[in-house]
Amino acid sequence: MASPTHDIVIVGAGTAGIYTAALLRKKRPELSVTLVDPSDVHYYQPGFTIVGGGEYSLEKTKRRTRDLIPAGAKWIQAKATELDPDKNEVALDNGERLQYRWLVACPGLSNDWNKVAGLLDTVGKNGVCSNYSPDYVNYTWKLIDGFKGGPAIFTQPPMPIKCPGAPQKIAYLAADRWRQRGFLDKCDMHFMTAAGAMFGVAPFSAALDKVVARYGIKPHFFHNLVAVDGDKKTATFEKVQGDTKELVTYDYGMLHVTPPETTPAFVKQSPLANSAGFIEVNQSTLRHVRYENVFALGDACSTPNSKTAAAIRKQAPVLVKNLLSAMKSEKLDAVYDGYGSCPLTTSLNTVMLAEFIYGGKVTPTFPLNPFVERQLWWWGKKVGFPLLYWQMLKGLEFDISHSEAKGQPYLAGSAT
Repeated sequence: MASPTHDIVIVGAGTAGIYTAALLRKKRPELSVTLVDPSDVHYYQPGFTIVGGGEYSLEKTKRRTRDLIPAGAKWIQAKATELDPDKNEVALDNGERLQYRWLVACPGLSNDWNKVAGLLDTVGKNGVCSNYSPDYVNYTWKLIDGFKGGPAIFTQPPMPIKCPGAPQKIAYLAADRWRQRGFLDKCDMHFMTAAGAMFGVAPFSAALDKVVARYGIKPHFFHNLVAVDGDKKTATFEKVQGDTKELVTYDYGMLHVTPPETTPAFVKQSPLANSAGFIEVNQSTLRHVRYENVFALGDACSTPNSKTAAAIRKQAPVLVKNLLSAMKSEKLDAVYDGYGSCPLTTSLNTVMLAEFIYGGKVTPTFPLNPFVERQLWWWGKKVGFPLLYWQMLKGLEFDISHSEAKGQPYLAGSAT
């Protein structure tokens, strides 16, 4: 059944959806804004790393979705099953078909546990954990806390994934915990990544190479997890060397898995998707390249930026400005430059704050060497950033300037 036409339908009530709705309600309260999302719990997912590291509680990351919906906006607690931009409709699993004038699509990414053979059967037990789900993050801490030595493996799948620094952050927290307890030398730590470097932005990758070396973690590049046997406690990887591929198997005592991630099926099957299954937008304006009344942001859109909450902080104001301009048939002047930020947690009291834009250009917000691990950013990770996040979801805009770090001594290799 079709419903009355809504001014704006937002598919997804995660970080992107709620922040966008809050901004729209502030700027144009007369517009009808409807959010579609089935989840009654909203998580501050950047906190999962330090939950798994034993420095934060899962309860602190949780809020009820209903408490975050902006005043005056409508929330339909249902799952989208189809996007039909030719009819300006969104189909829901409750049988309803929403008519819209404008669509904002931000359904996020989903963990694809089944893409790794045996993983779904063993994650959460048999020494296999993951910070990428609230269902298993406490088990990560249980394993770290109870570990006494032996092989510990941390994995990273092919991009894109949410927060691409998170797979290695938990390795550093585990290593520092075991160092403090005096048995790091008994731990055989491995970081297995499908990528060819520790991080996608070269200067930060070089800085992280030093962190890996400090802890004695062995990096393995072009290694993608394809199977887990929880009973035997083995992990099998596809190792790529040039044009050749081979399967290699490792024993583990603890295995932290970052699962492959995917866009929802209703996105992949829609006319909005590109060949990779992401919502195809102009990377600067965030407007869809074929449907002028469709915008998208967040993890499921095609912009080639790091998939982080910090990126959404910059995307949502751009999208809202451009959407309101489009409503008036005006030029879209607001530009998203690909900004992303990844607080790289390197110990139990230090963080390296990575900020960058499209093209991997380093763009610090503060006049500090970004390749230095600082206790200041650890405070931000545990206290400051969560506070800002919850305020952001209320519609707070804090557009702190960032700029490309040209000609700075630290880009030439200085570590001071």
